[in-house]
Amino acid sequence: MKPPEAPQSIIADAGAKPPAVSVRLNDGNLQVMQVRAQYLACNNKRRQGTKAFLLQARNRNDDDPTINVGFTCSKKVGNAVARNRAKRRLREIARLILPQHGKSGWDYVLIGRKDVTATRDFTQMQSDLTWALSKVHG
Repeated sequence: MKPPEAPQSIIADAGAKPPAVSVRLNDGNLQVMQVRAQYLACNNKRRQGTKAFLLQARNRNDDDPTINVGFTCSKKVGNAVARNRAKRRLREIARLILPQHGKSGWDYVLIGRKDVTATRDFTQMQSDLTWALSKVHG
């Protein structure tokens, strides 16, 4: 089975070879965290657990309109295949939910849970993130 093709606009920007994955989080106000210090800054701030994942959040108190988001899964989640599947699912719910329910100027870290993140119903995970965001911001 062939992997999905990237949209033509992405192919034109990337050059001759299309990217392997066409989902891009770094569009608009949603940015993926790249530096370990950003993850550590969220560590001791607000957190809310759900069945599928743990959400850590931090208000940066700056005028930057972006929403930073990071994803992590420890080896407790499973082997590399299970960890990558869990992170892909977390990335997708963040892409769908954070632009509407996240607040600009905040950092969010989604941490996968053992045996649940990779298998929980996707619509339930979306509602879990919406609920966790309302708790963190409330």
